[in-house]
Amino acid sequence: MSSGSRQQTDAQPPPVRKQVTVTRLAEMKDAGEPIVMVTAYDFPSAQVAEDVGVDIVLVGDSAANCVLGYDSTVPVGMEEMTMLASAVRRGLKTPLLVGDLPFGSYESSNELAIASAQAMVKQAGCDAVKLEGGGASVDRARAIIGAGIPVMGHVGLTPQTATALGGMKAQGRTAEKAIKVAEDAIALDRAGCFSIVIEAVPQAVSEMIADRLNAPTIGIGAGNSTAGQVLVLHDLTGINTGHVAKFVKRYSDVRSEMKRGLAAYAEEVRSGAFPGPEHVYSVEPSELDELRRRLNPEDIESSYSWDWEPLP
Repeated sequence: MSSGSRQQTDAQPPPVRKQVTVTRLAEMKDAGEPIVMVTAYDFPSAQVAEDVGVDIVLVGDSAANCVLGYDSTVPVGMEEMTMLASAVRRGLKTPLLVGDLPFGSYESSNELAIASAQAMVKQAGCDAVKLEGGGASVDRARAIIGAGIPVMGHVGLTPQTATALGGMKAQGRTAEKAIKVAEDAIALDRAGCFSIVIEAVPQAVSEMIADRLNAPTIGIGAGNSTAGQVLVLHDLTGINTGHVAKFVKRYSDVRSEMKRGLAAYAEEVRSGAFPGPEHVYSVEPSELDELRRRLNPEDIESSYSWDWEPLP
């Protein structure tokens, strides 16, 4: 038997991935198995997340900036978020899908919060929802959980209310402000959130907070003491340009590669090099002769009825 045949015979099938659930995430935390979360907004991105085996995909309201062209996350609404989440749902099988509740969709009442969460689950197919902040958001989280929908909390830098926090900057850098972040996180944990995102908080602070929570924590700019990490796909792949947060690491330069490909396409169209013979369809010569015979103005006009009435 050749070595190639032996390798083929001995090859093992790929391991079957477990469906990621809220329970599975708790097990991962207890086992010290890092949780991988990514923020994505469309079907092909979801397919990539599925292929590489991430654990959680968040359809974040950062879609407002990354794909819809808004200046902040505030303008994006439920209709846009459910549309994007539905597209991501169609590309996923294994990861847990979490949909962000956008600004204005949950703050004013428990009833509104539940209705918005139900829309994310029923219309978009999300497994869970995420909301930002403590305070009244804790009551909203408790109400949504009571309605049977898992909730992910979010403390520290909360972009929807960044203006009240002094802008898009790190939080919890004084003892007083760190206590506020900790209080919000503990309140969300006690309300029953299955996971809590900690954003833009010093590592030493996030470590102290994570140690006091039952729920797995997901860090973004919060160091490596959390149970998992999240970055926006458009940031880590280099699709986004301009200023990026300190906590973002570029793992590829997709935008440059997109520009290279598009520039090459434009050049070939303008030079006539594209499409080439390999890109066009053929037709039988006899069919082409018949087409030439019949394709004349008289035959074309006679094949249509031109009965019409003029507009009044």
